[in-house]
Amino acid sequence: MKAEAHVLHTGHAVPAMPRVALVPSPSGEEGEIWHGIRDAAQAVARREPLLRGRVQSLVLAQPSPASIVAAVLARRVACDDLPEPALRELMEDVLREHPAIVAQVTDDLAAVRERDPACPDSLHVLLNLKGFHALQAYRVAHALWQAGRTELAFALSNQASAAFAVDIHPAARIGGGVMLDHGTGIVIGETAVVEDKVSILQNVTLGGTGKEHGDRHPKIREGVMIGAGAKILGNIEVGAMSKVAAGSVVLKPVPPHCTVAGVPARIVRHHRPDSCPSVEMDQTL
Repeated sequence: MKAEAHVLHTGHAVPAMPRVALVPSPSGEEGEIWHGIRDAAQAVARREPLLRGRVQSLVLAQPSPASIVAAVLARRVACDDLPEPALRELMEDVLREHPAIVAQVTDDLAAVRERDPACPDSLHVLLNLKGFHALQAYRVAHALWQAGRTELAFALSNQASAAFAVDIHPAARIGGGVMLDHGTGIVIGETAVVEDKVSILQNVTLGGTGKEHGDRHPKIREGVMIGAGAKILGNIEVGAMSKVAAGSVVLKPVPPHCTVAGVPARIVRHHRPDSCPSVEMDQTL
């Protein structure tokens, strides 16, 4: 189909960006998210001439969600000795070999769109939010780590940390539907576990308590929200659907369905069974 001309607010007529079919075409909610991203990119290309090249190269010219994510991440983390074309090829290969990662990426997009009131659409998450970028760079590094390519996993993790100010060890285990809100200063250690549907705000540490080896980092269960600046230290569990208040220091296990706060943290509230703090994003006690 021949592209129609669109008149921008500048008064200049420009051709519409051609649509590229998703290959393979995702279905259901996943398909809606990625098709919505392409529609939003088309609209941005029409409205903002300065951004037209960006959305064209990173979104509209890409044939699949895997290639879109690879293009965005490579653009963000590339450096002189990790050039963008090679990074893009590496990341796209990893994502195509691991469709489950693309499904997690899609869940992460939906999570941020649902939980962040400042987020207008999924295209904004994809292109502009460094917490999302840091999490997806971790996902690629984790796949490399599991494949035994530890040096490359470390190199990618280090470069992502320098680019986004988020430090996630590539051996950590993180589920889908996770939001790293703002992102700056988040540290997630080697043996940490973060289950599905978790929200973590800026300057959170999931760390150890010293120089011990072995399993030494926190286990964050499904539906947990961790407030800004909280520190959770040691091989302890934060139970499902619980909340860690901003600025807290957690040194002991946290039961499910409660809020802990303070230094050291203590239980200050018990939740309803149907409460999900990571989705509600209520920062009050």
